[in-house]
This record gives sequence, C-alpha cells and structure tokens, in this order.
Amino acid sequence: RTMTLQFWLGFLAYLVPLFPLAYAWHLKTFKPAYDRLEMFREDVIVPMGLASMALQGLFFSWVFPKLFAGPSWVMNGLTFALVFGVVGWSFMVLPVAAKYRMTSVPKFIALETAFVALQFLVTGLLIALVYRP
Repeated sequence: RTMTLQFWLGFLAYLVPLFPLAYAWHLKTFKPAYDRLEMFREDVIVPMGLASMALQGLFFSWVFPKLFAGPSWVMNGLTFALVFGVVGWSFMVLPVAAKYRMTSVPKFIALETAFVALQFLVTGLLIALVYRP
C-alpha cells in the first residue's frame, strides 16, 4: 500500500463508522434523552456534522502515522483513542456543558462522555489497523 492509499483508507476508517454511529447515537437511540436535555435544534443540519467529521478524518489520518508508530497496532489504536479521546472530550463535552442551556449538565456529560469514548475507541482501532506495521 502506498502512503496515499493508506491516508485515504485511514480517512475512511474514521468517517465510515463514525457517521452512522453518531447519527444513530444522537438522532435515534438516545434521541429521547437528548430531547429531555432540551438543547438540540429540531432541524439538525446533518451535512454540517458530516463536514466536521470529514475534516477530523483528514487530520487524524494525516497525524496518526506521525504520532503512533509503535510495533503493536492495537496499542497504537488504544493510545490514539486515549490521547485524542481526552482532547476531543475537552472541546466536545466540557465547553458545551459550560456554555449551553440544558436541563441536566451531569446527564449531558454522561451521554457525551460515553459517545466520545466509543467514537475514539472504534475509530482509533480502525485507523491503527490501516496503519499497522
């Protein structure tokens, strides 16, 4: 595999599982819980979410081989999940909970923390699989 092919496969390893996971999590499975939080707009703009994920996927596929090049692809994926999961949580959960109106900050933090953990665990292992030594 060439680096270019690996880059695009890494991008797809992030985007392809994340979009349906995020859609199902926020707009189907836990929609009633988010509705009770009274913080989402009724007309969620799905293409903006997809564009955000695409930009993240481009960045993560570019940075992964530069930062996570150990001999074990599983450890590389888990380390990626931990590092970027914490970073992601710091800007996807904490500031939203701090700034936006919602009926329960602890419930929002619990829901979104679980989502962020799952997001980075799944995508980290898949990107690591693409970039495995």
